Amino acid sequence: MADFDFSQAIGEARTKYESIAKALNVGRLKSEIADLEQQAAEPGLWDDQENAQKVTSQLSASQAQLRKLESLEGRLDDAETLFELGQEETDADSLGEARSEVDAIQKDLDEMEIQTLLDGEYDARSAVVTIRSGAGGVDAADFAQMLLRMYLRWAERDGYKAKVMDTSYAEEAGIKSATFQVNAPYAYGRLSVEGGTHRLVRISPFDNQGRRQTSFAAVEVVPLVEETDHIDIPDSDIRVDTYCSSGPGGQGVNTTYSAVRITHLPTNTVVTMQDERSQIQNRAAAMAVLQSRLLVMRHEAEAQKKKELAGDIKASWGDQMRSYVLHPYQMVKDLRTGYETSQTQAVFDGDIDGFIDAGIRWRHEQRREAAEEADNS
Repeated sequence: MADFDFSQAIGEARTKYESIAKALNVGRLKSEIADLEQQAAEPGLWDDQENAQKVTSQLSASQAQLRKLESLEGRLDDAETLFELGQEETDADSLGEARSEVDAIQKDLDEMEIQTLLDGEYDARSAVVTIRSGAGGVDAADFAQMLLRMYLRWAERDGYKAKVMDTSYAEEAGIKSATFQVNAPYAYGRLSVEGGTHRLVRISPFDNQGRRQTSFAAVEVVPLVEETDHIDIPDSDIRVDTYCSSGPGGQGVNTTYSAVRITHLPTNTVVTMQDERSQIQNRAAAMAVLQSRLLVMRHEAEAQKKKELAGDIKASWGDQMRSYVLHPYQMVKDLRTGYETSQTQAVFDGDIDGFIDAGIRWRHEQRREAAEEADNS
């Protein structure tokens, strides 16, 4: 215990706690909870299921955040009391328990600190994610499907509601592209750091000579549009095509013209949607995704920051932001933050919070440095 300075550790934890409490604005948080509770108590809340889910989801997240913050304050007091008692009675067990609790509190504070860094214009939104296979043929299509599974498992692990909206299957294996929506507060803020080109290096399971293959996939993340965004799309600006859905889904899906492709003519932005059973549902879902992408374009134009949100993602050599190496060694490494792990299977099973948190911290530092340069210029 001699090399552990408890006073310093508890002092640092309290300082970080106070900084987080100030950033989250406890008074505002309580006011927000009261307002959401009032909305949740309205008799006709569930007449609009989409709005009801949004209200209840935001309420649950805000209440959990407040409970965690209040709990941490009590745990800091308890840990300090336990340490003082251990010192008075020279009780090694109590001292060890106090040290372990401070370490645990520091970890929880680090997780809460991430929330304070999600202060972008759209960070609080739900997210729409599109994965596209890039260079690498059938291995790239398989890799795209691996990434889709990874993100869906991540959402499941964190208790987020995710829904696949469109899937375009490749001929031999894997997918050409897929779009899914994650409905949760701050889903966009967290997932937006995943946007970019991902690279996979492995012995190809599709090569009968067992050669090593490098393949790429692109991940695009956009915020879900809301009614207040006012993205007006004249009918003259779009072309709507309908066709039969492909892939799994049953006879009803594959024999009716329920799939929809919308092309935004001024920007040549194309959105396809086929996972709903009716053409009307697919058209509505496709329009929502199109509006989200146009919202990103508008934000980029206003801020004059290319790649800030969705970015220019080419899915090829020289553009990758993360590498997944399965041969000749096991390693997943983010090339922006330097964060890495050798637990590759855990990553593909959805254990990516470490990468996301490191990405959020990296992005915050990039924005801070850019702001300082602007102030000094």
